[in-house]
Amino acid sequence: MTSITADPVQAESPLVQRLDRLRTIARRFPLSFVELGMRLAVGATFFRSGMLKYQSFDNAIVLFRDEYRLPVLPPDIAAYLGTAVELTAPVLLVLGLFASFGAAALLAMTLTIQFLVYPENWPEHLMWGSILAYVLSRGAGKLSIDRLVALRLFGRA
Repeated sequence: MTSITADPVQAESPLVQRLDRLRTIARRFPLSFVELGMRLAVGATFFRSGMLKYQSFDNAIVLFRDEYRLPVLPPDIAAYLGTAVELTAPVLLVLGLFASFGAAALLAMTLTIQFLVYPENWPEHLMWGSILAYVLSRGAGKLSIDRLVALRLFGRA
């Protein structure tokens, strides 16, 4: 019985070879920039929402009372808490300062929005949640204050 062993490189089509070269080039792009971009994207979304509530806080209370209708918290307390989280957690997330804390707070808010307020917006919430879960499980990355602190205190990140 004879076996035919072809050289895998020769057996690949030109398209597969081109795609492999593109993947090799893409891997050279620093992951730290991707991580920073993800943190900026989610952080900016929540921070802008918080600024809108802050700039018109009376409208924010009405929004919590008439549209969000959270079952446990009174609208004024929910508006204060929501605005505070939306103005502080994104800053922590973007700077990478206690980034896991910021990501956890925003993930809790995302889950609340998903299950109690806008369940039909699940694709957007899935995107936010995935990014926040990444930061929670992997950290903020090399371009973060958390990493600088870890290097300074422990000699490693």
